[in-house]
Amino acid sequence: MVDTVVLAGGDALTEDRIDPSLDLYAEIERLRRERNAVILAHYYQDGEIQDLADFVGDSLDLSRKAAATDADVIVFCGVRFMGEVAKIVSPQKTVLIPDAEAGCSLEDSCQPEPFRRFREQHPDHLAVTYINCSAEVKALSDVIVTSSNAEAILAQLPPDRPVLFAPDRHLGAYLQKKSGRPMTLWPGSCIVHEQFSERELVKLKVRHPTAKIAAHPECPEGILRHSDHVGSTRSILEFVLASPAQEFIIATEAHIIHQMEKAAPHKTFIAAAGMDGSCDCARCPFMAKNTLEKIYLCLVNGAPRIELPEDLRLAALKPLQKMLEMSVNVNVPPAAP
Repeated sequence: MVDTVVLAGGDALTEDRIDPSLDLYAEIERLRRERNAVILAHYYQDGEIQDLADFVGDSLDLSRKAAATDADVIVFCGVRFMGEVAKIVSPQKTVLIPDAEAGCSLEDSCQPEPFRRFREQHPDHLAVTYINCSAEVKALSDVIVTSSNAEAILAQLPPDRPVLFAPDRHLGAYLQKKSGRPMTLWPGSCIVHEQFSERELVKLKVRHPTAKIAAHPECPEGILRHSDHVGSTRSILEFVLASPAQEFIIATEAHIIHQMEKAAPHKTFIAAAGMDGSCDCARCPFMAKNTLEKIYLCLVNGAPRIELPEDLRLAALKPLQKMLEMSVNVNVPPAAP
């Protein structure tokens, strides 16, 4: 597997050497100006990181927004594959991630060589791949999808071509049910959404009978069957803000609630629970690796930095461009230059 993350050198400033009296907010702001940097925060980041970011959103939307700016540097507070997407669409910009170890369970579940063999075993199939994967897996795919555009893109594919869907089996099963189109599914899943408990969700609903349930399609079917709304992270946010309901149970990574509470402080938002009803499973441990200290350090050190071989970048760009072409009429903005 290609290592796309370049680490800081041996003389780099490290976390244990940061002056404890330093005003991190002020220093990050100073470095942001000096480096002409734009800071992106995924909805699943801690609230204090969301609040200092220039843009908050989902991964593809953030990459497009950064590409459209005149920034020289992108600091992507999310996980590694998101930084890769930013580099794929903005090769002329420096892309930094606060923590090189901020991975993704879906990406980990679908490594390039096993995926290559999977494709070779199904040579007549189209490979429709969720964006939560490595640049190498993207390069082996026919078209990339997000949770917001996958259904519309599937509807445009030739009906006589069988489909492989990777890496999220729950999203794939949801799309099969919605589209009626059989697909061969890769057996991956998100460690956050996999942990939600149907039993605990029903208990919550009993305690909050007027609450609406909003869930991400990465959740197992047992969660989705109880949901009033199933959609992408942005779609869930838009649903709870537009709904006249005053109470919501949220079955996705709990940090999205920060944006909900900011936009609708008069409403109540409850994070869905895990198997024992008490675990903090609604928080992604990979997203949690990013901190204010690490944002400061990556701006100081210019690393960890995403670098992609040009042949890999171009190969991964092709299915992303295909997605954007197929999304023109499904309310997805065009690709940034």
